[in-house]
Amino acid sequence: MRKIKTALLSYGMSGKVFHAPFLELHPGFELVGAWERSTKLIQIDYPNVKSYPTFEALLEDDVELIIVNTPTATHYEFAKKALFAGKHIIVEKAFTTTVAEAEELKQLAESKNLKLSVFQNRRWDSDFKTVKSILSEEILGDIVEAEFHFDRYNPVLSPKIHKETVNSGSGILKDLGPHLIDQALHLFGMPKSVFADIRITRNHSLVDDYIDILLFYTDFRVRLKAGFFVREAIPAYVIHGKKGSFLKQRGDLQEDTLKLGEKPNLTTWKSENEGNEGVLHTETNGTVVYKKVPTLLGNYNDYFEGVYLSISANSVEPVTAQDGINVMRIIEAAFESNSLKKTIFL
Repeated sequence: MRKIKTALLSYGMSGKVFHAPFLELHPGFELVGAWERSTKLIQIDYPNVKSYPTFEALLEDDVELIIVNTPTATHYEFAKKALFAGKHIIVEKAFTTTVAEAEELKQLAESKNLKLSVFQNRRWDSDFKTVKSILSEEILGDIVEAEFHFDRYNPVLSPKIHKETVNSGSGILKDLGPHLIDQALHLFGMPKSVFADIRITRNHSLVDDYIDILLFYTDFRVRLKAGFFVREAIPAYVIHGKKGSFLKQRGDLQEDTLKLGEKPNLTTWKSENEGNEGVLHTETNGTVVYKKVPTLLGNYNDYFEGVYLSISANSVEPVTAQDGINVMRIIEAAFESNSLKKTIFL
């Protein structure tokens, strides 16, 4: 198995938690290093890698894949430079700040025969994988409505300045919103229209911190919500069909476990706490079914396996540039809908 030499554009939380452990785990990747502007941390965890003083130094090195995990407002600039340097790229969510930027990056990658994937790791959360499995079995009948939540209780502003200052990449719609939107589009495809309510709810906040987005499909609706004042959360996934319903709490443990320094593996990574099973209430062959559904294992390594195969075997990326463009289309439509107070047709 050939090694794909990979570098990060930062080694903060995302690099330390979401990327480096899986690059280390997967035998097809070699973590070469990270661009670190001031604090030098990556060599504490990985003594044999490089800490690049500049982006240019990283681009000039023998690196095949670059992970653009910097603040959203910088994604377009850094991704474009990496593509021009002949590097494959993974871009964190939100993919870019506009649809136009996302489309340009897709065209540039294609013109240079390079792979571009958006890091939508929540597709490999244990809770979402369970929801996807239930829908694939078609045991709820025709879907009538679905509601996805990414709720937190955290009235305190983030210490990360780029998240709380007004810029093209800040706000909850471009932070948590891409997770919800990507999951909805992955399951149901693009809607016909969008209506959104976007608010500021925290004291002294300058950026949006509450979203309520309604996606209109021909025969059903999908509501996506996120906010910081949900002390007692309702199920994160609520799906109602003409035969039954499925409710599932958000319970994936990967992020919390990785933050504690535990390394991922390929066999038991990572289930949920007992009692977090989803509830299925439906009807099969005239018999009412009411039961708890065991949660599937989640593993972000599956995303990196997809990236490896896309580069080494020229397969389709696990999350494509077009997937990222579609998410940006919903985000732009949501902003427009909130501004005009009307439904936006796509």
